[in-house]
Parts: sequence; C-alpha cells; structure tokens
Amino acid sequence: MAELAVVLVITAIISAMVIPRYGSSLSLRRVEGAARRIVADLGLAQRHAKATNGSVTVRFVPNSARYRLEGVTDIDTGAANYDVYLAEEPYGIGMTFADFGGSDFVIFDVFGVPNSGGSVIIKSGNHARTITLDADTGKATSQ
Repeated sequence: MAELAVVLVITAIISAMVIPRYGSSLSLRRVEGAARRIVADLGLAQRHAKATNGSVTVRFVPNSARYRLEGVTDIDTGAANYDVYLAEEPYGIGMTFADFGGSDFVIFDVFGVPNSGGSVIIKSGNHARTITLDADTGKATSQ
C-alpha cells in the first residue's frame, strides 16, 4: 500500500509540473496558427482582388475575434463571404485590436494595393502576436 501511495505522490508532482507547461504550449500553438491564418487570408484577399479586377474588403471584428473577406466565396460553405471565427476551434483565441488607418477594415484595390497599412493583435493565454500589413506592398507579416 505504501508503494502505491509513493507512486501516486510522484505522479501528482510530475503532473503539477507538466500540465501548466502543456497549457502554455497549447496557447502558443493556437496563437501562432491563427497568426499564420490571418497572414495567409490577407494574401488571399490581395490575390483575389488582382485576379478578379475588383476590390476586396477584409473586415475585422475584434470583440468577437472574427473577420470576413467580403466578396470572396467561402469554399467550405459556398457563402458569398469568407468568414473566419478565431474564437472557435481549432484556434480558440481572442482578438484584442485591429486598426487600419483608423478603421477596422482594409480594402485591396484591383492592383492588390491596400488603402492603408495597419495591424491586428491576437492573444491566447500569455501569448500574443501582432500581424502587420504594409501600406505600400500589401504584404502581411506576423511578429
């Protein structure tokens, strides 16, 4: 019986050390994955604007951790707009800030040039990433 108690105590100690690290690692993976998704979707909006010879608006809603590519068809649902909900799985993160020249949206013109640069800040646990859109090139990067 004593041996079983010792094994349980050792297991509890190891679990107490590992579980917080696992949670932190999971938060980091979620925020990094979401940042890559936003960068890719901004690039998609830019390419779609060029390919269709039209403008594409990417509208962010920070308090709901959601954004929409207006006029880009969602290939999963067939909806007229491509919506992404970052608060849902697999990301499960929050969006704390989105600003593009004083507004929460950016418009890519027919040449793929954004109407302004800006940034989006996302967060999960203690981890955060800033996605920055260059006003001149329309290139998005994550930091």
